[in-house]
Amino acid sequence: MAGAVSALFLLDIKGRVLVWRDFRGDVTAVQAERFFTKLLDKEVFKHYFEELEEESLRDNFVVVYELLDEMMDFGYPQYTEAKILSEFIKTDAYKMEVSQRPPMAVTNAVSWRSEGIRYKKNEVFLDVVESVNILVNSNGQIVRSDVVGALKMRTYLSLPELNVILFIGFYHNDHKTSYGRGIELGMPECKLGLNDKVLLEAQGRATKGKAIDLDDIKFHQCVRLARFENDRTISFIPPDGSFDLMTYRLNTQVKPLIWVEAQVEKHSRSRIELTIKARSQFKERSTATNVEIEVPVPSDATNPNIRTSMGSAAYAPERDAMVWKVKSFPGGKEYMCRAEFSLPSISAEEAVPEKKAPIRVKFEIPYFTVSGIQVRYLKIIEKSGYQALPWVRYITMAERKTPMKL
Repeated sequence: MAGAVSALFLLDIKGRVLVWRDFRGDVTAVQAERFFTKLLDKEVFKHYFEELEEESLRDNFVVVYELLDEMMDFGYPQYTEAKILSEFIKTDAYKMEVSQRPPMAVTNAVSWRSEGIRYKKNEVFLDVVESVNILVNSNGQIVRSDVVGALKMRTYLSLPELNVILFIGFYHNDHKTSYGRGIELGMPECKLGLNDKVLLEAQGRATKGKAIDLDDIKFHQCVRLARFENDRTISFIPPDGSFDLMTYRLNTQVKPLIWVEAQVEKHSRSRIELTIKARSQFKERSTATNVEIEVPVPSDATNPNIRTSMGSAAYAPERDAMVWKVKSFPGGKEYMCRAEFSLPSISAEEAVPEKKAPIRVKFEIPYFTVSGIQVRYLKIIEKSGYQALPWVRYITMAERKTPMKL
């Protein structure tokens, strides 16, 4: 069995399988990337497709499989010379002619950006928005927590009417030929740097605060993925208006930023008393806004009597809940809410089992992120030289659920 090949996988730059052939059934997909790296160095596919890229493989599935079948027989290498294979395989292959591609602006390859955009003031706004979702059981233990983040952008950058494309032509006397090159002018480009742990460690640099491990990243189509894979630089020509530049998720243990405790007392089946305590567990320099704490109450409760040390609370019978709202909740503070409801004096003949409903907590914290992500720089490059202003802000939104017995 010496020299036999068990399987062959072709992957894109993200490691996803584009084409594969399993010859012997004894190789796992974990080994595919290593095999693919070596395969890229061979000349057969380049001979057929000119440029060996994801696009050329996707456009030539049939030819690729024909080549694999001729090159391998039950895992054993057969013909590997491109000229010999050409005698057996007559299927026409689509060849990428990269050198003859016209400039990007001529083909409107930047399809997400229209022409003729004009603004009196050129600005870019970047919001780093994180959503924290936490599930806490009745014993106060965190069952699940995760952080979902997004880099949301609003761009208002002009595209000058003049000098959008500069075509430079040359004439070669010896070969009596002319050629040219298109240069994009006026197409605004942005570069964004984060406190990315992989990048900072590669550069041997330190950063104020902590560096973060970006995980489960998804980019907008305008981002140059090859550039990010190479040096972790987020470089892009932004669309006009609002769009999500990047989303990410961090599966990490996060403590509740606002901790809520609830005590329930029932008095001789005639009334129920609730004592709600809310405590902010973040630093004093930050402030939560639009805090909303929804506490379940029995569906047959009446005559609410509610008192709060901060904010306002009201009975919401359509939701079988009491809603406590605090517009501004600084870090390191604790507030209380007490409520009393009447219950029917006549109970049902059959006992109704105790209902478990969650306490829900929602709020926002401006200028704060749970993950610690930081924008190190946001540069706007525009070759005609106009001035543009970048703005960055951070927002954390949270939702917490804790079951409560009634």
